[in-house]
Amino acid sequence: MNTEYRKSLAGTDLDYYDTRAAVDAIQAGAYAALPYTSRVLAEQLVRRCDPAALTDSLKQLIERKQDLDFPWYPARVVCHDILGQTALVDLAGLRDAIADQGGDPSEVNPVVPTQLIVDHSLAVEAPGFDSDAFQKNRDIEDRRNDDRFHFINWTKKAFKNVDVIQPGNGIMHQINLEKMSPVIQARDGVAFPDTCVGTDSHTPHVDALGVIAIGVGGLEAETVMLGRPSMMRLPDIIGVELIGKRQPGITATDIVLAITEFLRNQKVVSSYLEFFGEGAKNLTIGDRATISNMTPEFGASAGMFYIDEQTIDYLKLTGREQQQVALVEQYAKETGLWADDLAEAKYERVLTFDLSSVCRNMAGPSNPHRRLPTSDLESRGIAVDLDKAQAEEAEGLMPDGAVIIAAITSCTNTSNPRNVVAAGLIARNANKLGLVRKPWVKSSFAPGSKVAKLYLEESGLLPEMEKLGFGIVGYACTTCNGMSGALDPKIQQEIIDRDLYSTAVLSGNRNFDGRIHPHAKQAFLASPPLVVAYAIAGTMRFDIEKDVLGNDQNGNPVTLKDIWPSDEEIDAIVASSVKPEQFQQVYIPMFDLGNDESEQISPLYDWRPQTTYIRRPPYWEGALAGERTMKGMRPLAVLGDNITTDHLSPSNAIQASSAAGEYCAKMGLPEEDYNSYATHRGDHLTAQRATFANPKLLNEMCRDANGEVKQGSLARIEPEGTESRMWEAIETYMERKQPLIIVAGADYGQGSSRDWAAKGVRLAGVEVIVAEGFERIHRTNLVGMGVLPVEFKAGETRETYAIDGTETYDVKGEITPRGDLTVVVNRANGETVEIPVTCRLDTAEEVHVYGAGGVLQRFAQDFLEANA
Repeated sequence: MNTEYRKSLAGTDLDYYDTRAAVDAIQAGAYAALPYTSRVLAEQLVRRCDPAALTDSLKQLIERKQDLDFPWYPARVVCHDILGQTALVDLAGLRDAIADQGGDPSEVNPVVPTQLIVDHSLAVEAPGFDSDAFQKNRDIEDRRNDDRFHFINWTKKAFKNVDVIQPGNGIMHQINLEKMSPVIQARDGVAFPDTCVGTDSHTPHVDALGVIAIGVGGLEAETVMLGRPSMMRLPDIIGVELIGKRQPGITATDIVLAITEFLRNQKVVSSYLEFFGEGAKNLTIGDRATISNMTPEFGASAGMFYIDEQTIDYLKLTGREQQQVALVEQYAKETGLWADDLAEAKYERVLTFDLSSVCRNMAGPSNPHRRLPTSDLESRGIAVDLDKAQAEEAEGLMPDGAVIIAAITSCTNTSNPRNVVAAGLIARNANKLGLVRKPWVKSSFAPGSKVAKLYLEESGLLPEMEKLGFGIVGYACTTCNGMSGALDPKIQQEIIDRDLYSTAVLSGNRNFDGRIHPHAKQAFLASPPLVVAYAIAGTMRFDIEKDVLGNDQNGNPVTLKDIWPSDEEIDAIVASSVKPEQFQQVYIPMFDLGNDESEQISPLYDWRPQTTYIRRPPYWEGALAGERTMKGMRPLAVLGDNITTDHLSPSNAIQASSAAGEYCAKMGLPEEDYNSYATHRGDHLTAQRATFANPKLLNEMCRDANGEVKQGSLARIEPEGTESRMWEAIETYMERKQPLIIVAGADYGQGSSRDWAAKGVRLAGVEVIVAEGFERIHRTNLVGMGVLPVEFKAGETRETYAIDGTETYDVKGEITPRGDLTVVVNRANGETVEIPVTCRLDTAEEVHVYGAGGVLQRFAQDFLEANA
């Protein structure tokens, strides 16, 4: 603690650390040039750093040195029930491992406050046109997830510093924005900026409040939970100046999809972005949150906004205590975190985006950064052959391009009252003119917070949405996370029999191939009001800007412009219907948690034997505890660019014909309760069968007679050259104890921050992954599992070396942070090729973790040594 810089915060009974004084003592006037991110990082160094190391650490920030590690101590860890549960399963397993070696298991606890929100497990089995959908879906969720919820409730009692928000209450990011983040913390008499890591890539949602919050994998979250710093190097900090004002009729969704395309093209991967300028100043926190939420789709790590009057207005609107709101403003103005004090901030580069240039947008198919202006639907070949589609409909058939799922979902959009109210007004206007949802469209509305229901009831719009089929099906991620639920069997059979091109339209943040529903061949992201419009249109062959949605009672044609509400009407309803007391009504009872301290509970979990959900993890046993030789490795897969974590370990519904489905059947689970891959990640025997189980996978080792790569969860077992389903190849290699390697292209590991994308390949026996580049979160997960990520040198790829998967591989060289290594390729004809690569263990701490075999093994070793 650097008491030299500890001072009283005027008007409060709190102290704070004067970071400006500490920085300017090293270089006069340097604080004024620091970006917002650097100021927050500097504060935690001043507050937490060893005084002897403080000067050098602050110099790194002042001089923007990116070649040295420094520690980051997040104030909180936020988890959803999938990765949060698996992290706590790991900690429960760690307790067992420590008890087996004579240690005290009750001493293994999260040191940092950890909040777990159950939001990822609800599936839309009952759609929005079922009046009992909410209760039916909750009942199914409870039945399917009994084993998981039993374990989660045990963790709440057995671990210190763990709070649990039970299912049916909302999405972690939206609850974080509306309630959990204080923006400025007050602990032990000291005020300091709130920061957090979250086990979901969309954790930057709360960056909209000026809170540094980044998504991490479960393994990195475990490191932070256990009180260890997250070692980092100073990222590129890029300013994004927003200019201009949005055009009439343009939503925050339209803006963020345009910004996503723009920033992807600007190559901001792993950067911290700071949005500022007159355009940013005029955006509400709801609009800012929609932008910050999509940070992983930009490829960035954080998407920050400064603290300003909009922040204060939002804290008041969401019912924060008056004293806390005053603290945020006082602290921000005193310490240079208020927007007006950042005029001189210097960035690595500044990008400019004009909000007035944004038109009505969608994104898709397949990628969130693939912007699709609604004015281009015909020219892009999407809104074509409408006559054919309408003729099929007239014959009682589903049309080509049928929209089988229309979902208003995800914290990205439902945390923004303007977007939700706009959807309600579209529904009201459509109902008034006699328009209806097409019968094959499975429609649903899953807001990320219970507050949405209250302000829609206040405005009279909820009954309008229900009438059109958008009743509330749950308060959870649902379709955005692939939890779309089953289709009507007749509709599903028609899709199969006719091989229909069927689609999904959702207001989520991800539309990767195979993610939303197995029978949705493509998926498109859209604003909530557009989702409603597509439920009425019923097909993607429809030009949503020009074609006729239907006829009114007088036979007059109705198009989108006839039902689109004005900005003035939207804003008036938001102003009159969204109230602080609604947030207090929802959140005060939700956070009145109160654990019963008198209840005695075992520090060791009593693992249930007959389950496919929760199982004692194996990370301290057998091959996983053994040496990785990195010799004689065979390729499990040779892959192209943009491999996502959905390819590596999908999260959607388990199909009966899949390896996981067959295992569930063997374990006696009825097919209607197979649930999703995501919900089974607490049981490694089920979860490892999801490895590369995505039906859209393209493994270049599997080709047809014409040399074209086959699509599917396929592999080729070597040296026999036998093609098989991926799981059979993995089983074969596991039985042979064959070490494996994966060869891939650029941006390996895009998408969700799921640790099972790394756990699955490690359990399969993968020791090394060589790729052209790695997404940040997935790379850290690989390190946390003891898998070595290495990168081709610039300009070189798998194609440079004509890799076809018949080879074996060795890795040579000393493992050092970002050091040079050599991958030796031993071809089947006896030829040997040496490939120079870069080790992507980026810090000394990562080398140490990798050397121990992973995060959990490292902690167990250190714990036992410290308590010997």
